[in-house]
Amino acid sequence: MKDSNSLEDLEKGLGYRFADTNVLLTALTHSSWANEHGGTHNERLEFLGDAVLELAVSSRLFALHPEAREGELTRMRSALVNESTLADVARALRLDERLRLARGEENQGGRQRDALLSDAMEAVLGGVYLDGGFQEALKVVDRLYAPLWPTAPGRIKRKDFKTRLQEVTQRISRGLPVYMQEDASGPEHARIFSVRVELPDGRVFRAAGAGLKRAEQEAARTALAALGEEPEEEAPNHMR
Repeated sequence: MKDSNSLEDLEKGLGYRFADTNVLLTALTHSSWANEHGGTHNERLEFLGDAVLELAVSSRLFALHPEAREGELTRMRSALVNESTLADVARALRLDERLRLARGEENQGGRQRDALLSDAMEAVLGGVYLDGGFQEALKVVDRLYAPLWPTAPGRIKRKDFKTRLQEVTQRISRGLPVYMQEDASGPEHARIFSVRVELPDGRVFRAAGAGLKRAEQEAARTALAALGEEPEEEAPNHMR
């Protein structure tokens, strides 16, 4: 984060102007920075923002889906407030560029880590609540989540395996997986494709499927499992 213009751009993205910009600065301050430079870090605001986000999302889902049962509402909320989704929202705001991190955390790829970004996003929402109250925080959540609200219970926009693997490899090694078709067999109307995916660290995973896209998705799923990452339950229908 370089100057006040950066804060103003962030406020425009949030759709909220802070009465006290020091609250926003605190929300953007990681504990590593505070340890090196002094001052307050964002962990208390993160605690507050976690509760604010859960209430805001619960309130909006409750209003949007009067027909949904408790279990459906819970599943939708979980998908919207999880670490990965929050990190994506933070990146869309370019929050990663505005965080105050110590050099060591910076060198270890802190700006790319989902956990750090999601915590900072919660801290910013906690800051909005502290500065302007719950209704202002609800407006910000509405604005940030506009493309993400499910249109019907259960219709959460899930990430396919290839997208998830790309995010994981970028986070771990700042590289991208590479896919290559190795073989295709069977009649034209029922071709089976064999593919490999090579990760930036050199590891290779193979899979086969009825269609090139399906095979690539299966290879990505296998790679995610090997990396210890929990993939989504299944790829979206259009990828099958």
